[in-house]
Amino acid sequence: MANDEKLLNYLKRVTADLHQTRERLRKAETATEEPIAIVGMGCRYPGGVTTPDGLWDLVADGRDAIGGFPEDRGWDLENLFDADPDAIGTSYVHEGGFLADAAEFDAEFFGISPREALATDPQQRLLLETAWETLENAGIDPSSLADSDVGVFTGVANGDYALTVDQVPDGFEGYLGIGGAGSIASGRISYSLGLLGPAVSLDTGCSSSLVAMHLAGHALRSGECSMALAGGVMVMATPGGFVGFSRQRGLARDGRCKSFGEGADGTNWSEGVGLVLLERLSDARRNGHQVLAVVRGTAVNQDGASNGLTAPNGPSQERVIRQALANAGLTVADVDAVEAHGTGTTLGDPIEAQALLATYGQNRPEDQPLWLGSIKSNIGHTQAAAGVAGVIKMVQAMRHGVLPRTLHAEEPTSKVDWASGAVSLLSEARTWPETGRPRRAGISSFGVSGTNAHVILEQAPEADAPEAETDEAGTPGLVATGGVVPWVLSAKNPAALRAQAQRLVNHLESGSDVNPVDVGWSLATTRATLEHRAVILATDTESGTATTRALAEGRPDPHLITGQTGADGKTVFVFPGQGAQWVGMGAQLLQTSPVFAARLQECAEALAPYTDWSLIDVITGAPDAPSLERVDVVQPATFAVVVSLAALWQSVGIHPDAVIGHSQGEIAAAHVAGHLTLPTAAKIITLRSQTIAHHLAGHGGMMSLATPADTIDLTPWHGKLWIAAHNGPNATVIAGDTDALHQLHTHYTDQGTRARIIPVDYASHTGHVDTIKNELHQTLADITTQPGTTPWLSTVTGQWIEPDTLDHGYWYRNLRHTVQFEHTIRTLADHGYRTFIEVSPHPVLTTAIQETLETTTTPHTTVTGTLRRDDDTPTRFLTHLAHLTTHGHTPNWPALYTTTNPHPTPLPTYPFQHQHYWLTRTSSAGDIASAGLHDPAHPLLTAAVHLPDTEGTVLTGRLSLAAHPWLADHTVSGAILLPGAAMAELAIRAGDETDTPTLEELVIEQPLALPDSGSVDIRVVVGGPDESERRDVRIYSRAEDSAQWTEHATGTLAQDTAAPPPPAVDEWPPAGAESVSVEGLYEQMAEGATTTGRPSRA
Repeated sequence: MANDEKLLNYLKRVTADLHQTRERLRKAETATEEPIAIVGMGCRYPGGVTTPDGLWDLVADGRDAIGGFPEDRGWDLENLFDADPDAIGTSYVHEGGFLADAAEFDAEFFGISPREALATDPQQRLLLETAWETLENAGIDPSSLADSDVGVFTGVANGDYALTVDQVPDGFEGYLGIGGAGSIASGRISYSLGLLGPAVSLDTGCSSSLVAMHLAGHALRSGECSMALAGGVMVMATPGGFVGFSRQRGLARDGRCKSFGEGADGTNWSEGVGLVLLERLSDARRNGHQVLAVVRGTAVNQDGASNGLTAPNGPSQERVIRQALANAGLTVADVDAVEAHGTGTTLGDPIEAQALLATYGQNRPEDQPLWLGSIKSNIGHTQAAAGVAGVIKMVQAMRHGVLPRTLHAEEPTSKVDWASGAVSLLSEARTWPETGRPRRAGISSFGVSGTNAHVILEQAPEADAPEAETDEAGTPGLVATGGVVPWVLSAKNPAALRAQAQRLVNHLESGSDVNPVDVGWSLATTRATLEHRAVILATDTESGTATTRALAEGRPDPHLITGQTGADGKTVFVFPGQGAQWVGMGAQLLQTSPVFAARLQECAEALAPYTDWSLIDVITGAPDAPSLERVDVVQPATFAVVVSLAALWQSVGIHPDAVIGHSQGEIAAAHVAGHLTLPTAAKIITLRSQTIAHHLAGHGGMMSLATPADTIDLTPWHGKLWIAAHNGPNATVIAGDTDALHQLHTHYTDQGTRARIIPVDYASHTGHVDTIKNELHQTLADITTQPGTTPWLSTVTGQWIEPDTLDHGYWYRNLRHTVQFEHTIRTLADHGYRTFIEVSPHPVLTTAIQETLETTTTPHTTVTGTLRRDDDTPTRFLTHLAHLTTHGHTPNWPALYTTTNPHPTPLPTYPFQHQHYWLTRTSSAGDIASAGLHDPAHPLLTAAVHLPDTEGTVLTGRLSLAAHPWLADHTVSGAILLPGAAMAELAIRAGDETDTPTLEELVIEQPLALPDSGSVDIRVVVGGPDESERRDVRIYSRAEDSAQWTEHATGTLAQDTAAPPPPAVDEWPPAGAESVSVEGLYEQMAEGATTTGRPSRA
């Protein structure tokens, strides 16, 4: 090669390498500067706020959310308040911003035991529920994120929950450490949802949640995660913050933050939790997620060695604002408003205002001042959750085009030189000014130790409404053509399912203009599918709402299907023989299901070479079509219909793990399993049925008997009648000569046994078939098979079909041998198959399948059909699909919705079923001893004392739902009652104190009811011994505000006695015992007004 050519090739390589390097550099620079989208939000804040919309309503209405101290946390409210700021251990403020439901949590939903829930910091519990709601608000099924690289960044600046007890209760030592650790807050979310991205808990004081957003943005841009939950939480388990700040005189006397107002006299503490879901903007658009707002830039810095560790620093605040603007590529004039830190202190507010005036207040158009406000004037200072509260507020403000007013700031503070820049306080609400560019707002948070954060938000870019991921160019799905839409709801338990339905009804009746297709799509794809399920078949929004209301109210409805998932199992397609046919079967689906129609047309083409009639004419009942009473018509037509129905099932994501067929149904099974091509299967079904028509028709018959096969004596009709099929424990088919068959029919009907003559005039599976053996072998001699793709269990042999066993002779044996259907069902059940779908125009085998499964030990089985006689509508098919869905299957929803062009629509979030979990102070054993008592070491009894005069003993305790939340799980007719077993245990424990541990008798005379709030004192009194050393025992109670004792139970305690020997049992279960299913037992009890929670269940 010439030197010139070598040089040319070298320059080409260098040029190509340089181009690639530049492209990589461009992508890297773009990634570091890409805006971050906010695609979801969730929150809980004072004033009953439980949603971002609720927070907007509060600030837009100008409401004040400050209220009195909580009464359910064990605080010493009588002695906590003192107007003297120097009074040690007190607060001169008696109001704050509190979450009324901070102690409430749905432990069962997250798989957390009641004990662990009680030991877990409510901040962690609130983050779990809010994270779930944030994802649902983003239109994302939280369970779909398992094993994905989603990150969690949470600010947690408090951890005093474990300090609420003087001593660790028994059994809690292993939980309090983890339950109270701030580092667990983010990790618990990741653990519960299966998220694999970074999980970071951080504490920079009041700037924690904005710092969390800042770090989350960096993680997204660097590729450490694809999405991130970011925010913060604050719950005050003790009043320590109020007491400590009272000594510093830093609290406002009236508990209100008067941000930048002339009357500002201090801050006040509040609680809350807020999370946002962040995603790279390009990813959000590509994934079809709604963009609520864009994070254009963030910055974090520190005061350093300033004028005090906790004192705010103006120059640092200016620097963090300028850095955020630089990171966003914006100027000060590009930002319209700032949601300020604005704590209402006489030191902090003026410093912050001057920093804003020095930055945003400069170089602005005269008619475009920076508008200044703070949500702390509404809800107080929510500390680690404060910054994200401002973010949610400003996202909502940009979406609504309104800047809400700041409360308690009618007159701006005179401590600020407002004339030094263009900054105006929002003392009144204002329409967001139009500037010809996207709306933008800054949010500031400054930590007590000097960590400052600033975030710049931008109005979401205009974009097409998010569209569902369906193939709009594909075959129209059944929702598009069938006129009915499935709405899927699910929950962890029946109560939550009803609550979910009620929320949806409220949403649909709120005036929202919703499309039923959008509702169905969003329910199916943006919500987790949980154990308890319901499907509403809606023809329009009004009908869907009515059926949903029936679910909420616990009423049945013809368009409502409910169920509960069981153990995982495999699915079987069951293809019937003759008997499922009816005139017009499949005609409706031919018009409404393109999938069914296309497959039926393929079957018609495969049958055509062997028939002189049109399949489509037979299906539609054309005037010149042959009758289905002809065996050579009904068998091919039924074959075509069931094969097409199988295609319909598979098109919606329901695929068989195995197939079986009954008699001629094995031909369809063989084709669906992949052993026979469609032309080959069509040849077998047509030629064989024609042979039957020519030689067997008119010479025999068949009859079904509702009795076990082993009880049928055919000796009198030997050679004339045969057992044709073992269908089930009480389902047998007899076939043979017509006269003998009618004699047998009379014999059994006279005995009261149900017998039915099947409308056929030939006798399959009998000696009659021997006459056509040679002809069938010749006719089908050239049949070829293939290995197959789906397991097929033969009802001829009872064995799994292997390629080398499926010769042309099999199709003679299939017609001649007895159908071993019951045996086949048992084999499948033993091999882990749990779902049986009869793929037929009418169910003829489902009863036999169910009866067979009921005689096995197989749990959680599901049996369903496909169509019904005279009902082949999409609604009928979707009803059976709904039955499968409610019992654990997940359809291919995009296929059902193809060409409907659905759009995700906002829906209510999950209705968590809360119980109260809050650790309260308990008296220590040392305190009991100092009173002359001893600790009985019992969860319900706190002290015991022996009586010298009677030689008796008294044990005392105090019951309350706050201290013993598990007691709330036992209710009868709405009343919370101490379980009878607990009373017996109290008596036995009392007997331990007096060496009489045997409870011989206990008569419960009156139930012991527990109040929803407050407590009940209990006494267990053991009397002195009688001559046989037996003692009386009595159980009493009284309300905490009552002097009247009520006797609940009396009994007798005795010393140890020899237990009688257990009864001899030679076998188990004993002979004659009847197995009773306990599935759904507790749900049935609940319907009868008795509920029993998990701690009380067997």
